[in-house]
Parts: sequence; structure tokens; C-alpha cells
Amino acid sequence: MAQLWTQSGGDLCYVASSERRSEETARALAGFAAGADVLHLQPWDCLPYDRARPSSESMGRRMASLRRMTEPAKTGRIVVTSPQAVVQKLPPRKIVGAALLTLTRGEVLDREAFERFVLRTGYVIDDRVDEPGEIAIRGNVVEVFPADADAPIRITDAEDGTIETMTRYDPRSQRSLEEIETLQLGPASEWIAEDADTVDVDEHRLGERYDRLETLFDYLPKGRMVVSPMAHENIAAIHEQIAEAYSTACDFGEARKPRPVDELYLDAKAWDAACAKTEELNVDLYQIEAVPDFSAVRSPSASLGAFIKEQLALKRQVIVCGTPGEQQPLRKILRRQGVEVSDLDGGLDALDGSAGVHMAPFDLDEGFVDARAGLVVIAAADVLGSRLNATQSAQQLLAPVELRVGDVVVHEDHGVGILRDLTQVEVDGVAQDTIRLEYHGDASLLVPVEDFSKLWRYGAEPDAVTLDRLNTDAWFKKRASVSAEIDEAAARLAELAEARLKAEAPVLRPPKAAYQRLATRFPYAETPDQAAAIAAVLEDLGSGRRMNRLVCGDVGFGKTEVALRAAAAAALAGKQVAVVAPTTVLARQHLHSFERRFAGTDITIGHLSRLNSTAENKAVKAQLESGEIRIVVATHAIVADDVSLPELGLVILDEEQRFGAKIKRQLQEMTAGVHMLSMSATPIPRTLQAAMVGLQDASIIATPPARRRPIRTFLVPFDAASARTALLREKRRNGQSFVVVPRIEDIAKVAEELVRIVPDLSIVVAHGELPAKEIDTALLGFANGEGAVLLATNIIESGLDVPRANTMLIWRADRFGLAQLHQLRGRVGRGRAQGVAYLYTAPDEEIAEATRARLSTLEAFDRLGAGFEISARDLELRGAGDLLGEDQAGHLHLIGASLYQQLLEGALRRAKGEETEKRRSAKLNLGASGSIPIDYVPEAVLRINLYARLQRFSRPEEVDDFADELEDRFGERPPEVEMLLDHARFGLKAAALGVTQIDAGPRAIAFTPADKAVGKRLASNKRLEQAGERLVHKLDEGAEPLAELSILLDEIPA
Repeated sequence: MAQLWTQSGGDLCYVASSERRSEETARALAGFAAGADVLHLQPWDCLPYDRARPSSESMGRRMASLRRMTEPAKTGRIVVTSPQAVVQKLPPRKIVGAALLTLTRGEVLDREAFERFVLRTGYVIDDRVDEPGEIAIRGNVVEVFPADADAPIRITDAEDGTIETMTRYDPRSQRSLEEIETLQLGPASEWIAEDADTVDVDEHRLGERYDRLETLFDYLPKGRMVVSPMAHENIAAIHEQIAEAYSTACDFGEARKPRPVDELYLDAKAWDAACAKTEELNVDLYQIEAVPDFSAVRSPSASLGAFIKEQLALKRQVIVCGTPGEQQPLRKILRRQGVEVSDLDGGLDALDGSAGVHMAPFDLDEGFVDARAGLVVIAAADVLGSRLNATQSAQQLLAPVELRVGDVVVHEDHGVGILRDLTQVEVDGVAQDTIRLEYHGDASLLVPVEDFSKLWRYGAEPDAVTLDRLNTDAWFKKRASVSAEIDEAAARLAELAEARLKAEAPVLRPPKAAYQRLATRFPYAETPDQAAAIAAVLEDLGSGRRMNRLVCGDVGFGKTEVALRAAAAAALAGKQVAVVAPTTVLARQHLHSFERRFAGTDITIGHLSRLNSTAENKAVKAQLESGEIRIVVATHAIVADDVSLPELGLVILDEEQRFGAKIKRQLQEMTAGVHMLSMSATPIPRTLQAAMVGLQDASIIATPPARRRPIRTFLVPFDAASARTALLREKRRNGQSFVVVPRIEDIAKVAEELVRIVPDLSIVVAHGELPAKEIDTALLGFANGEGAVLLATNIIESGLDVPRANTMLIWRADRFGLAQLHQLRGRVGRGRAQGVAYLYTAPDEEIAEATRARLSTLEAFDRLGAGFEISARDLELRGAGDLLGEDQAGHLHLIGASLYQQLLEGALRRAKGEETEKRRSAKLNLGASGSIPIDYVPEAVLRINLYARLQRFSRPEEVDDFADELEDRFGERPPEVEMLLDHARFGLKAAALGVTQIDAGPRAIAFTPADKAVGKRLASNKRLEQAGERLVHKLDEGAEPLAELSILLDEIPA
């Protein structure tokens, strides 16, 4: 393609065979055809005539590509698209070309024009800008996430409206990345409204907005076209899908009649006519071959080196390519193999024709050999395997959840109430922010800024709690009772943690050569997280101390490989291994994985579950007792009295959150003196808590598989038309679908609906009341490709690996838990196709706002690796439970998860004899204490959480970092904010010196020491005089008290 464009020039349009292939081709051409303007036109990320709108990101990227097609090109363009996108009609060129707002640093920001533009073009106002298509306008700071961008922009302007800075920032941390000079802001929708007040926007009815929609051929009137051989066939299938979706929307849709097909899409006749008017070019792919998959062989580096030397002997040019992160390990491999490599500056046209090896920043999924052109391209994935190297932090796994208006909170001194609003009161003529809490009987409590640190999120919905009464001692009695229980539990936990450190287990160190042979059978390069987890497990096994480690990683992130390596190490060290799974289906799939890995070795694998006959299980038990079977994959049948593993050295517990407390206790008894490895995608709160307090070690795998897409998640009322379209589309792409219901009694009703809307699809049913063997047969049959739709309860939640399944419909999603829903949707999109999950609510019922907010977590957390955030949210909603018993809720419902966490940490420190945390801040009576003004941060929710964060800092350095963040996010800090920050620093410095209170006035500053020793130390400062229990510094006339206080705090010795 790159050579074709170089030879012919002008505009070129390439229609790839699929959306994924178009993405890969566009990415590759951006490197190969360095002089070309490569544009990728993607389709909407929703179905034709869908209830769900296309995302702002999808439309923003489309509009950006279309706009560039309307602009004069300095060089020719290469437009890469897919069958889905090329048949979709587009907004008129005149509209698209004009839908652009350019902002430049140093020029005036017209606020009215800006607001009018973003509201006309589909942007949504939000408190926190972290998704494409969102904006926030606060004081002199504007934040916008351009719909076609990878990161949001923060704009600050001066008093005269001049733009001072424009900065890209991290949407998660909200911290700045780099400054930019110019921002070209495009639309977040293809529906460009005439005015900012338009609210009835439906892109599926785009024909109503414009007199005439155009086609890609209108945008490229002189362009030539190359169509992938498979594209024509796929376009025919897409025409069928569109026609079917239109018919379904007419027959089953409950909304307005859909717009005609020929208004929104090129039908078959129009497509053929359009193709006839363009010059179609044929690309000769003769003699183009794939390069070997070096990552799958025993020695990838040596194989790569030998292959390159063969190609150089044939006088060919070799390009080794990858992203900057991938280039580093590639250079090391080439250096070890004695291969000299130079950097390729530019595209293919930069090659001089002579044999050699070049490193290029092309981002390809796989390489190729073009024998006729004498060119060899090797992609990083060919060498390193198809895994990403970038890792995301898991440090904030249990970060505090932000407070919001309407949340149930716990005040340390007053108990459970509801946060109603942030209000201002006047104190000594100065407006101060306070939080208003509502208690039993509509009683209210105003909480000043300095007490915000006493507020903790309770973690339940308002209608599910009983509010405490003000002005009674009931709360203090409740808290005292819970504190006593926590102290007792902490003492026991400390004993258990100490006992765990002393617990011994066999030293398991496998022979290096034999272990390495099994490790090299892994067909990918380990991600950094995987490598760290494997190293930690091997260290634990060889330490002589009993391992009790949790490997926490999202669905499909490679936990099984950690288990395989651990099992290999233990088995090669001469011990038996038990791999325990919660379901027979998961056990069977693990069995296949272990049999493949250990094939050809002398390590025998066995299987123990109800899938075996009685005779088979009896034989397995005998072989376990004799030691013939070294690794057994089993369900909870492993804890039966007649099962004996005399040489047991390691137990691996998969999906630990699926086991009941009784089974876990039996497994704990079974593993006394034996190493234990647990694995989970969404661990139960108790497990997270156990890892945090030292009862368990934890390894986090946060790196997703390369090129795996997040599951596109929609929360919508059930609609028969969209359900039918989704299921038929999946069938057409030779895939399978799940339909999941919350209760067994829902099966019949949903089955009847499926027969009505998709009568031609074969449906497999599985639920807990079927005989066990029937369930296993149904699930394993579906996993092997039998049936188009599996209608099931949440028994498929874990362990069912169906590579062809890419669509999931969840009926009454409001009746599932967050972790359940995340686990369920993890069943789809495990291959290379885009996975889609529809969270359906009842069509004729309004769900509670709190429920909608909970389900929206799944929409918001549809990125890869979201299981951690969902576990943390689950911990916050449900609490960690009683770590010493079976009650998952425990006494957390009395005081809430956040306060419980705080009290438990303090109790554990006391139980271990460690120094307990001192009071974080001294009490200050300094007059006005500062605030965050409304015109600096207008959103009440943001101000509440900024205040709360500030009050929970324990070091002055944290306040300094916070000050930088405020200026970064909201602009120059006003005097009120500076005063607030100074007060925070004073309080922390004073507390660190042992001062409990500071009083300041125009004549003096008084310090109250915590005890006599502190008083003696304070008195060593000759500027302080003893006055009763306090030490006083008298101020000179006209002296500024706060400036003097700052000097004194720095002078007093710690």
C-alpha cells in the first residue's frame, strides 16, 4: 500500500476486510508511508438502529478524520476504513469543515462563544473531566477532553480573558503532563445543533438534522480505491445486517419509526454504483509471506538472530519495529545475537536498497517478508509475544472513595448521617465553608472545615441505613462497643500474622534446567507484573516459610501462568500439587491447560470432580495416595475424607471468592504446613483486608493483554429490537452470545422472548437446578461451539472460557452485584473481536437513582483492569467483613467501612506494640482559617473532597504537593486558599512538635504542650515564656501573628 501510494500520489482509499484490520493497517501505514497524511475512518461503536448512542470518542475521531479530508492536502492522503464505516453516510462536508474551534495561547478566550460551540457539538458538562467529550468551566480554568484526543486539556485565562496556559493532563491523577500552544477543538457528535439549547439529539436519526447526508466518495471525489478481497463479501453481510436491524426496529422497536436505510447507509445498489465511479486498484500480494513466530519457539532470541542472518545473506533489507517501550528489549536481543542495527529515520522511502538491519517505530501486530521487494519486516509481537509491556499502578487499589452530596457518612463524634450540602456561614464577619449533615428526625449538624477529617464514607445507600440521633450518648456507646471488638480482633489478627511469619513449610527449589524448559513453553513474554508475581512465588516456595499469597489480576490478565509456574516448581522439587477450582467446568479447563504444558514430561496430571465416573475417581484417589499423580486438578471434592496426598507441598486455589467459608476452612486445615497460592479477579473484601493487615501476601497483575479491547458496556432499558440485532450480528460474525438472568424463575420468560425475536438461533440453557452432569455437558458443549446463545444464570460467572463469545445481554442487571457483573462481562471479548455487554433494566420501570449510579460504575469502568476499582468499590459498599469468622458484613454496618479501616489499622499497631499515629493536626485558634472560594472551585463536590483530602494529610510536604496540584488544576491560588494551606502546615508542624493547641491574637501566641516533656522542650526557646500550662510568645507592636508563628514553628526543636 505504501509503495502504491508513493508511486501514484494523490488520494488513496483502502477498504480493509474488518474494523480491526483497518486499525492495524492505518497504524502500520503511519510508519511506512511517512510522507502521507494517513487517516483512519472508523465506524460507530454501536449497532445499526441501536438504543445506545455511539460514544463521544467514536464520533469525535470520525469527525476529526472527516474534517482533515475537507482541508487542502499538502501531500496525498491515504484513508483507511472498514466495510462497516464505508457504507455509513456522513454529515455534509460544509458542516464538518466549519465545526472547529481553534484556541491559541496569548489570544482572548471568548467564554460565550466557547460554551456555545461545545454545547452545540455534543460536549457534556461534568464536575470531573476524565472521559472524551466532557467539559468543566470553573473560575478562570476551563477543562475539556477533546472527543478525538487521548488526554484532556486544562486552559487558564487571565483577568482580561487572555489564554495564559493550555496543558494536557492525566485524566486519572488530574495532574499536568505538558503545555501546548494551540488547541483545535472538534465536535463530540455528528449531530451539530443549530443552537446550544438543543436537547433531543439522536444520531441514529441523523437524516432529520441535515437536508442530505453524504458518502465517503463525496469526500474523496478524485480518490482511487483499493478494496481488500474479503471486504466485498463482508459488505454484503453488513447490508444484510442493516436490513435486518431496520426490519427488527420496525417490528419490535417501541420508540419512533426508524429512519429509512437508504437515508443513513449506502445500500447494495448504491455501493455498486459508487464503486463503478472510482478507479479500483489491485494490490499484488504475490510472494508476501508471514515471518516466523519467534516467541513460540524454545529460544526466541537465537531463532531471530539466525533468521536475520539468513535474510541478510539474501541481500534483503530488514526492519525490526515496535513502540518505544518495545524497542529497548528488542535492541538487547539483537545486541546479544551480534546483529548491528541502525535507526530508520522516516518511512520506507528512507531505505537505500542495501542489505542491513534497521529499527523503526512502526506499531504492527505481525511482520512479513516481501521477497520481490527484498524487504523483511519483523514486529515486536513476533519476538516478544502478544503482550503489552506497559503496566499501570495498583498502588491505589483501596484508595478512599470520594464524598458526594447525598452520601451516607459517619462523623467520628456524632455517628451516621447524610451529607446534604456544602454551605457557607459567617464567622466573625468571614464566610466559612461548612458541610451540613442530616440526622434522625431531620436534625442538622454543621461541620467546619477543620473537622472534615472526622467524616468517613459509610458505604451504603441512604434508604438502607438508620440515621443516628444527635445530642444522645447512643453513638458513643455504639462506637465504644465496636472499638472494643476491633481491639480484640486486632490482637487476634496480630497473633495470626506473627504465627504466619513463623509457620514453616518445605523448601521447594526446582532443578533450574527442568524448570526453565517448562517456563519457555509459555508462548508470550511475561509482563512486568507477571514476572514480579512469578518471582515472588518462587522466592516464597524456596524460603522455608509457609507461603500464603494472593495473586490478584483482572479476567484474562495471565494469573493461570503464575499458577502453572508455581505448580511446575513444586512438582519438580518432588512435591504433589493440588489445583482447586470452584466449578467442574473451570476445573476441566485448567486440566487442559496443565496437560498441554506438562505433555512429554514425567509429571502425571490427574483430575478429580463429578465429571469423572465413580471408578475413575477411585483410580485417581489411589494414584494420589501412591504418589503416582503429582498434580491433581480438582473441585472441592479434594477435601473428602478418602482423599490422601502424602507428599502435598502446594495448594493453588483459583477464584477464591467463589468458595464458601466452610470449604475454605477445610482447605486451610488441609494445607497446614503446606504452601498456599490463591488467585482472584475481584477478590472478596475480606481477602483484600487480609492482605492489607499482613495475614496474606499479595501480588497484583495490572497489565492487560496486548490489543485486547475493553468490553464496550451499555446501560439501557430492555429493547427487543436492539437485543435481536446484537444477537444476529454476533451469529453473522461466526460468534456466540450469552444471555444472563439473575434468577432461575426468569429463564422461562426470557427463553420465550428469545424464541420470539431470534427463532432461528439455537439456544442452550444452563442453571443451578439442572442435574450436575447436565450443567457440565451444556457448558462444555457451548465452549466447544455448540449453540449460538447460552441462556444461563450467573453459574457462568467464572471459569467458562469461550473464545468465540463476544456479546452478552444481561437481563435485569440491577439485580446483580458489581463484582458479579464485572466477572460476567469478562466472559466475552477474550479473543480479538470487540466484546459488547448490554446491561438491561426493566423497560417499564424506573430504577432508583442510587441503583443507576451503581450500574454506571460498570459503564465508567469499562477499561481493561477495572476489576481492581470494582473490588475497591465493593469493599466500600459492603465492608470487609469479620476477618476471623464467616460473617461477610460483620459489625461494619454499625460504623461503615472507611472508619472501620481507620480504627483497625490503629488497633493493629497497638496490638503489635508499634507506636500509634499521633493526632494529625493541632487545634488552631488563629482567627480566619482560610477557604476554597466558590469562584475558584465552583463545584461543591470538588470543594468537599479537596477539604477532606487536606484534613487527612499527615506531613507538611503533602500540603506543599497539594498546593502545586491546586495551582495546576484550578489556576493561581487566591489569598483565602493560601491561608487555608498555611493553617494546615501550622497544624501538622505543631502536632509533630507535641503541641495540641495554638492560640494567636494581636498581642501574643500561646502554645499548649501535650505533656511536661514537650513543655520543657518548648521552653528551651528563649522567645517563649511559661504562663501556667501554656508557653507564650509576646508580639511586638505591628507584628504579623501568622508570620511570627511560622518562624517559631521552624525554630522549635523536634
